[in-house]
Amino acid sequence: MNQLPAEQNEVQVISPVAKPPMGWKLKRTLITRHVGSYHINEAINTTYLPKAGDVAMFEIIECGKHWSVQGHENRNVAIFPGDRILAAFADRYATSQFEGYVPDTFYDIYHILGAGGAVGIVRSKNDTLKDVEPTTLKLIGYATNADGQVINTKFYHTGRKSFRGDTGGAKVILSVGATMDSGKTTTAASLCRGLKISGKTIAFIKLTGTCYTKDKDFVLDCGADITIDFSDVGFPSTFMCSLNDILDVYQSLLDELARHKPDYIVMEIADGLMQRETAFLLRSNKFMSTIHKVVFSCGDSLSAFHGIEILSGIGITPAAVSGRFTMSPLLIQEVKDHSGIEPLHIDQLMSGQFNELFF
Repeated sequence: MNQLPAEQNEVQVISPVAKPPMGWKLKRTLITRHVGSYHINEAINTTYLPKAGDVAMFEIIECGKHWSVQGHENRNVAIFPGDRILAAFADRYATSQFEGYVPDTFYDIYHILGAGGAVGIVRSKNDTLKDVEPTTLKLIGYATNADGQVINTKFYHTGRKSFRGDTGGAKVILSVGATMDSGKTTTAASLCRGLKISGKTIAFIKLTGTCYTKDKDFVLDCGADITIDFSDVGFPSTFMCSLNDILDVYQSLLDELARHKPDYIVMEIADGLMQRETAFLLRSNKFMSTIHKVVFSCGDSLSAFHGIEILSGIGITPAAVSGRFTMSPLLIQEVKDHSGIEPLHIDQLMSGQFNELFF
């Protein structure tokens, strides 16, 4: 089994006013992969304020952080000034990269927030990018359907499934972390590989984040039978979404996985315990009632201790702790001596020798 395929391309209809120069090819980003026939409407550029998920055509002005986008066929596609892309407006929360938002007014210049096709306005960035500007775009026009409505990718091709808390009989193991880049995906992928040793059918969900398939591709390569994420139901990102929206995304993904009959679903929620969506999911009785076990990843011993304390305060006891700190035998020993929870290196997770912690 593999990840969910993109739909076959349909004929794209572009209005004459937006017709490009001879030889030009539109580069469709990943989040627009299910958008088929459309018109480009330039007339509403200065009267319509976009919502997250709204699809538009943009022209590359200057390449900065992003010199490529992930295309609708999952391939990374190089971009150059003058190229046109089909992308979607989105918000983004990434502590090691950009903070960005769907614009609340009209701008001459927009920014690529994420390579999967998330576009908005950058508000802040990590200091490691202080000399790197976002790739800049000009809005050409909005993609509209036959009724003249702006196309929105959210639940565009799947329909919305209201949250029922139905996991289809699968046990869901939640991978959470102290912050971005704490090791959540590597932990989840290693756990999937270890659980496969037991002969079970294993699925992976990335429930929150910004559209880009790198994480679910890695988990698939590690041995999961099928991997899926929020972008598979049309969300370019989940930042600033409501709890109800994310719960419905969750149920929609669970229903899609049900036909594969997984025994275990390893699920990652992005960023750290203090981030908006992560925090309200962990405090949601509806959400947590579907969770069988939790594994917590972090970068050092202090974040391990404090993270365990925060989780304990909301009634969650991790089955194990892992993450970047396990690269250091000394940090492993600190956590082992003082936390009372077993720290697991990725090799131990992959080996399957600690699978009983998650059964």
